[in-house]
Amino acid sequence: MGKNTGATVDDRRLIYQLEGRPRLAVALPLGLQHVLSMFIGNLAPILVLAGIASNATGEPIVSPAQRMLMVQCCMFASGMTTLIQLYPLKVGKQYQIGAGLPIVMGTAFAFVPTMRTLGAAYGINAILGAIMIGSFVELIMGLFIKPLKKFFPPLVIGAVLITIGLHLLPVGVQYFAGGAGPEANAGIAVNLAAQGKEVPVSVALLALQYASWQNLFIGGTVFLVILCLQRFAKGMVKISAILIGIVVGYLVAIILGQVNFKAVMDARFIAVPIPFAIRPEFRLEAILGMAAIYVVSGLETMGNINGITVAGFDREATIKETSGAVMADAAGSLFAAAFNTLPNTAFGQNAGIVAMTKVVNKWCIATGAFVLIVAGFCPKIGAVFSVMPSSVLGGAVITVFAMIMLNGIKLLSKAGFSDRNLLILAITFGVGLAVGDNKLLVDHLPKGLQYIFRDTTVAVCVISVAANLIFPPSDMEKALLQQAQKNAAVEDVR
Repeated sequence: MGKNTGATVDDRRLIYQLEGRPRLAVALPLGLQHVLSMFIGNLAPILVLAGIASNATGEPIVSPAQRMLMVQCCMFASGMTTLIQLYPLKVGKQYQIGAGLPIVMGTAFAFVPTMRTLGAAYGINAILGAIMIGSFVELIMGLFIKPLKKFFPPLVIGAVLITIGLHLLPVGVQYFAGGAGPEANAGIAVNLAAQGKEVPVSVALLALQYASWQNLFIGGTVFLVILCLQRFAKGMVKISAILIGIVVGYLVAIILGQVNFKAVMDARFIAVPIPFAIRPEFRLEAILGMAAIYVVSGLETMGNINGITVAGFDREATIKETSGAVMADAAGSLFAAAFNTLPNTAFGQNAGIVAMTKVVNKWCIATGAFVLIVAGFCPKIGAVFSVMPSSVLGGAVITVFAMIMLNGIKLLSKAGFSDRNLLILAITFGVGLAVGDNKLLVDHLPKGLQYIFRDTTVAVCVISVAANLIFPPSDMEKALLQQAQKNAAVEDVR
C-alpha cells in the first residue's frame, strides 16, 4: 500500500499491478475513466427497450416510472457485479464466481432484440423472469466451460452478432428520427388519412414529431460530435466521445425546447434500490428465448477476458478465470433482474481502456464500481436520462449498433471462408434468419419450431450450432481455427 511520504512513486508502481491499493486521489480518476466510458452504454439498452417495446394495443411495456427505476437499479447492479468480478466469491476449492481481473460490468445490448420480441408478447414482468431463469444457462456454461466451448466456435458467434446488429440498426434509425411512439403514430395517421377518416389531434401531434427537423438536427449533432472526437481527439476525450456527444445533444435539445424536466423535479434525491419492485413472471417461451442469448453473452465475455489478460499480463486467461468471469456474468444478470433491470455482461470498451493504459490495478477499477453503486441510490440521475429525447440517444447508438454487426463479420473473417464455412453460413442465414423474419410463415410452423423461429437471433444461434455439428471441421481447419483464436485477443487489442 502506498505511503504518505513518497507515495507518488509507489502509486505509479501499484496502478500497473493487479493487487495493492494506491491512494484514493490516484485511484478515483482512473476508476472514473472507466465509468465515463461505459456510462451511456450501461443505460442505453434500458432506454432503447423502453422506447421500442410495446404490446398488442400499442402501449409501451415499460412505464415512465419503471424506466426511471430500471435506470437507477442498473447502475447499482453494474457496480455490485463489477466488484464480484474484481474480488471473486469462492465456491469450494475448484470454482469461483468472478475472474479476479480488472473487468467492468454493464447492461448487455445483445439481449435487446430478443427482449423486444418477448416484451411485445408477454410484457416486462416476463422479461425479468426470463432473465432470472435463463441466467442459469450461462452459469452451467461457466461450470463446464472447457467441453462446451467447442460447440460455439467463432463462426456461430459471428453469425449471431451479425443478426443482432442487423436487427438493432433499424432501432437506431428509429431513435434518430424521434422514437417508436412518434413512428407508430405517423403510421396510424397515414392509414387513417388513406381511409378518409379524421386523424385525432393527439395522434397528429405525435406523428409530426417523427423525422421532424428538430429531431434530425439533434441526432445529427450528436453523431457529428462523436465522429469528430473519434477522429481528432486523444486520450480521455476520445474515450468519452459518446458521453460528450450525448451531453452536447442534450443541451441542444433543451435549447430547442424538446425536454420536459417535470419527472426530474419530482424524483427523489435519495432512494434505496428495492428488489422485486417489478414482480417477475415465469413463462417457458420467454425463458427458452432468453437462454440462447446467454450463450452469446458468455462467449463475448470470454473474448473480453482474453483481451484484458493479453494486453495487461501478456498471457491468455486461465480456465479458472474464464469460468469465474462467465459465472459472474450469470450471477450479475440474476442479481440485476431481482433488482428490476436487464442482464449484465463484461464491457468491451473497458477492456480496451485496460489495453490502452495498461492500468490493471483492481482497486482503481473498484473505485469506479463504488461510484456506480452510489449513483444507484440517486433516482434523480436516472430521471435525467429517462427524459432525454430519443433523437439524442439515436445519434449515439446508430454507430454502436453497426459495430456489433461489424464485430460479427470480424469473427467470421477469423474463422475463414472455406467451402464448409460458407455452407454453414448459407444454412444459418438462409434458414435461421430468412425464415425467422417471415412472421406469417413462423405462425404456420409446428409449436416446437415456433419457439425457435419466433426470435431470429435464437433461430440463427440454434441453426448455426446444428450445422456445425452436422458438418464438422477437418483437421486442417481445426488447426487454422486454433491459431486464429490465439491471435484474436492480440488483434482485438490492436
